[in-house]
Amino acid sequence: MMQMQSRFQSDRRLTARMTVTLFLLGLLYLAFVAALIVLLKSWVLVVVIAAAFLGAQYWFSDRIALYAMRGRIVEREEYPQLHGVVDRLSAVADMPNPLVAVSDLEMPNAFATGRNADHAVLCVTTGLLRRLEPDELEGVLAHELSHVAHKDVAVITVASFLGVIAGLIVRFAFYSQFFGVRGRKDQNTVVIFMAVLAVSAAVYALSFLLIRALSRYRELAADRAAALLTGRPSALASALTKVTGDIARIPTKDLRSAQAFNAFYFTPALGTTPGLERLFSTHPSLEQRLEQLGRISAELGEAATPGKAR
Repeated sequence: MMQMQSRFQSDRRLTARMTVTLFLLGLLYLAFVAALIVLLKSWVLVVVIAAAFLGAQYWFSDRIALYAMRGRIVEREEYPQLHGVVDRLSAVADMPNPLVAVSDLEMPNAFATGRNADHAVLCVTTGLLRRLEPDELEGVLAHELSHVAHKDVAVITVASFLGVIAGLIVRFAFYSQFFGVRGRKDQNTVVIFMAVLAVSAAVYALSFLLIRALSRYRELAADRAAALLTGRPSALASALTKVTGDIARIPTKDLRSAQAFNAFYFTPALGTTPGLERLFSTHPSLEQRLEQLGRISAELGEAATPGKAR
């Protein structure tokens, strides 16, 4: 997998992880589809449905994400400062300018979407814009733009959606078997249903862990690349501290709907938890991210202290 040429620091470990994750997920889902074909005896239906949904997610992921997060493309006249920061970062990184979008959500956050740099969208919430200083906003936007440069936006989009495809196939398989027999709920039907359910559970569990592991590493890679591009890791650390603290004060019930998109956010809608549950988190802990930014700050000889809001 080749990364696009930009001035963001390349990350060979991220590239290797993405390659291995996609390879393992590919094998996993090929086995899953093969199992469904054997169980359901309808290879055309299974393959067509899987291919259609995967193609739709790849080509329309930006529209799907914006719609789900109530984001809209904004023109330069409406948000001149935001466009200015994005234009400046794109020029420094030697990348095409992405589309700029704003979501009218109080939750302070940001995400990038799109299948490649020529079809990328950077979206921020109004809650984020109200809370951050200009240098902090630049750090967050550089973080999101680095996801586009590293191509992990497309990888995580496709990888995450494979689980959705599996779920839809299984649901369709269940209803077609359950209603298709028209009263012949014989033992063979029950065996088929249980086999499909077991295969689905195994595929989902393995893919879930693979995607979470990749997601946590890609966030650290984006923090590192953004800090080195801007030369101000302390500003990114300040933004992280501020956003994480403000999200923690938002009622949990107001964050539930956004939690499904945690893998795409700058910080998770619901924070990481200690212990074994960290294996299921989409992001590394705040402490891990600040520690890394602190090391980069020391390497760059930055005077500001990472993690303290300005």
